[in-house]
Amino acid sequence: MTGKTFFKRFLLLCGPVLCMAAALFLGRYPLPAGMVFRVFWSKISGVPGDFPDIYNTIVLDIRLSRILLGAMVGASLSVSGASYQGLFRNPLVSPAILGVSSGAGFGAALGILYFGHSYLVYVLAFVFAILAVFMSTIIGRIYSVTPTVTLVLGGVIVSSVFSSLISLVKYAADPYQQLPAIVFWLMGSLASARYQDIMLAAIPMAAGTCGLLLIRWQINILSMGEKEARTLGVNTTLLRAIVVSCATLATAGAVCVSGVIGWVGLVIPHIGRMLVGSDHKALLPASMSLGASYLILVDGLARTLTGAEIPLGILTALVGAPFFVYLLKTTKGGSW
Repeated sequence: MTGKTFFKRFLLLCGPVLCMAAALFLGRYPLPAGMVFRVFWSKISGVPGDFPDIYNTIVLDIRLSRILLGAMVGASLSVSGASYQGLFRNPLVSPAILGVSSGAGFGAALGILYFGHSYLVYVLAFVFAILAVFMSTIIGRIYSVTPTVTLVLGGVIVSSVFSSLISLVKYAADPYQQLPAIVFWLMGSLASARYQDIMLAAIPMAAGTCGLLLIRWQINILSMGEKEARTLGVNTTLLRAIVVSCATLATAGAVCVSGVIGWVGLVIPHIGRMLVGSDHKALLPASMSLGASYLILVDGLARTLTGAEIPLGILTALVGAPFFVYLLKTTKGGSW
């Protein structure tokens, strides 16, 4: 094993853990050096620590919950983006290609409009995210000659419809209470992360991610093309449905608790492809690791750059777009 290969594996295996550990020290509320370790030791040992209770709240209830949720959301969006790029054989595809983000945005906006801040916002966001993808697949079956193309067109149509519905809800919302909440949700954030949210969102995210990992070697066959895959005896219709279903579960579970966070599912798979190549057996785990690390770091920046928290959707675009251009220029789209 060369030193370069060892460094890549170390980065992918230990990167999320190191980022999680570093993010515990980031925040606007200053903590004395070593306090994070004392808080964890007090929790593990069961011995009350000689520090204010506010430190327990900051480290365990606020920062740790955000870090865990950020890692899960980043991993889910990245693995979904990598799977979609292989399925559609298009490097510009992201998890939002079939309208899942627009559907979730409309569901969340509807929930905020009628129910305020409650669990129904998460439920409606998840339900409409699934509904949007279902509508895209129905439209994609109009023509059976090039199903992947019509599926993408169906996603564009559904995204446009739900984006218009979001505008309609924003127009009807109260401009002083409901409208700011809707706008902030649509920009993406982990500020409301709680362990209850993590437990609920973990179910669809884990189900979708595990499903994609189990069939990742078959995504290689789909990425060869429709005719080639059928020649090899693969039921492309069934396999495509499984990939879309798993990616939708993972993305919908992430978006319903974090809001719309762009660029993660588009940029991270390309970085993973540059590190480990285009084989999805290695690309999907690499994308998960990189996506978790990336979103943890971006969330840390969102909490510390300014006095008011910056929405994640803004930072992921500002950081991801220039970095994506830099990677494409330096590597010319190839592998490292």
